Amino acid sequence: MKYKHLFFDLDHTLWDFERNSSESLEDIFYKSDLTSHGVPSLELFIQSFLRINTELWDAFDRGKLHHSYIRANRFKMVFEELGVACPDNHEEIGEIYLQTLPGKRHLLEGALDLLDYVSSKGYNLHIVTNGFNDIQARKIASSGISSYFGNVVTFENANAKKPDPKIFAYALEISNAAPEESIMIGDNWIADILGAKQFGLDTVYVNPAGLKFDETPTYDIRRLEELKLVF
Repeated sequence: MKYKHLFFDLDHTLWDFERNSSESLEDIFYKSDLTSHGVPSLELFIQSFLRINTELWDAFDRGKLHHSYIRANRFKMVFEELGVACPDNHEEIGEIYLQTLPGKRHLLEGALDLLDYVSSKGYNLHIVTNGFNDIQARKIASSGISSYFGNVVTFENANAKKPDPKIFAYALEISNAAPEESIMIGDNWIADILGAKQFGLDTVYVNPAGLKFDETPTYDIRRLEELKLVF
């Protein structure tokens, strides 16, 4: 085998963030009675949140803001976009979301089958994520995939976030992995692919939309099942 260590991103790569987030937002919408606050519909609430949250995390990946800003402001921004008065308990709603989300268990199509396949082939599997220790650990446990991974590297235990080379160096060090026998698998072009590539790792871009950039990853796939042809 060319590779011995497979480093996976978690959200949007293995763990179905959109579906799990949508379910969590639905729980909040009804339990917090957001209709009474003027939120026009569940669909608009979910659409607004997912778009704003994506934009905020993209800014985070680019080093333009801190995690704490996302936590404190994303629901406030959603209410503002929907044109309704921000509830006094918007920070509490944010905390409810953070407590609810990690308990959701949906993986992306083909994720579990892929993990079974590469594990049976003898690869060493690891997670590299910009998420928080406690939240990412709960996501991994809730979705039943804890046993597949030797190490879970977060921005907290690495003291660095993707695309910073320090997080990749830390991941390889604790995994006792050499760069030439390691590959990074993720959906985020900046954080996962450019970050790993600039560090010197081969990469797999999980790219269901078929996006194009000036640079190229080692492998470009639309569905996780395509990785069986790589490994």
